[in-house]
Amino acid sequence: MANISFAIPKGSLEKATYDFIEKAFIKLYGKERSYRPTSSDTEIKFKILRPQEIPIYVSDGLYDLGITGLDWVQETSADVKVLLNLEYGQTKLVFAVPKTFEANNMNEMIKKYWSENRTLRISTEYPLSISKYLMSLSEYKQIYGGIKPIIITPWWKTGENKNIQIYLSFGATEAKPPEEADAIADVSETGTTLEQNGLKPLDLIIDSQAVLIANKSSLSNELKREKIYDIIALFRGVIESGKKLHIFVNVKEENLQPLVSLLPGLKGPTISKLSKPGWYAVNTVISRSEYMKLLPKLRKLAQGLVVHEPQLIMPLEDIAKEENGEK
Repeated sequence: MANISFAIPKGSLEKATYDFIEKAFIKLYGKERSYRPTSSDTEIKFKILRPQEIPIYVSDGLYDLGITGLDWVQETSADVKVLLNLEYGQTKLVFAVPKTFEANNMNEMIKKYWSENRTLRISTEYPLSISKYLMSLSEYKQIYGGIKPIIITPWWKTGENKNIQIYLSFGATEAKPPEEADAIADVSETGTTLEQNGLKPLDLIIDSQAVLIANKSSLSNELKREKIYDIIALFRGVIESGKKLHIFVNVKEENLQPLVSLLPGLKGPTISKLSKPGWYAVNTVISRSEYMKLLPKLRKLAQGLVVHEPQLIMPLEDIAKEENGEK
């Protein structure tokens, strides 16, 4: 028996994470009342934490697994293994400035502030990611070379470039310009919050989403590794099921082969004879994106179409290959 410690996020990813885990047939109990919910899988011990904290705690071995945003994995530079993109919680980390500002990107903004001998102040919850991004820009390199922007927090300052100052924000970042900041770097799902605060997006810094991460030592532990790959299989099943539909149709014998030629499946459609002579039942799994394209042909060739949304579709062979180092 392998006990797996699993950190899951509070905040914006919270509800979607609960829904995702429960779609994997792992029922959570007491999550509304406790930071330590129990679950139907007694080998997994869950703890609810802020997503900002999870990469470091997993890296340090306090937890075997964690779900957090890719943006926080990059911000913390945590030494973890990203196992899966869970395909929810999609956000973009972007630079944004007041709509009245004429710059179209951060290169232009850096050049303008330098030419006017002004200090560029940036507010963000992601100071390390922003410093790294700014230093990658062509105008920054040309003007400042390899000098790091100054990062300012309530506890310490680091960096040497006093002309570019990055202030750690503790929330409500979009409200900082123009008094506390000239620009911000913040996560945006739809852009509505930026719009409501009179801001426009400039550069895209990171495309982020929820990811499953693991402690590297835990993956080297034989017992824990087995359980972790069971969890990966379940989670991949949830991801794949969101992209697929399970369909059942009845078809006359003369239409059977034309219909089968249209239908893909995990290994091919399942075909069985019905009690009525000359009729067959066909069931298979198809891509959700292909369904509307197939529907006109299904109407002409088949009868009695039934469509289900599968809860889990697990590509077990692919997972086994990955676990064995074959891919």
